[in-house]
Amino acid sequence: MVLTAGVAALPANEIGAILLAIADFDAFDGNNDPYDTHDCALLYVGDRQLLWKIDYYDRALMHLSPDASDPAVTIRVMTVMLPEEY
Repeated sequence: MVLTAGVAALPANEIGAILLAIADFDAFDGNNDPYDTHDCALLYVGDRQLLWKIDYYDRALMHLSPDASDPAVTIRVMTVMLPEEY
């Protein structure tokens, strides 16, 4: 998991609330998950809007994974960011 500079600069209690909200998130729909992949979403934590997304890299973290569904060749990296950091 990677937190962008904007998220990492937030107070620790807000970061904790954000991480809990992401862990509990299950409100995928056509607006926040148009491809039905459950690997990206916008959500609000309090009044703050956040974006999280998961990218699929090869085991060397140099390129995209050749097969994102195969954990033998894929490392998943979740990035948590403020929308303006996208």
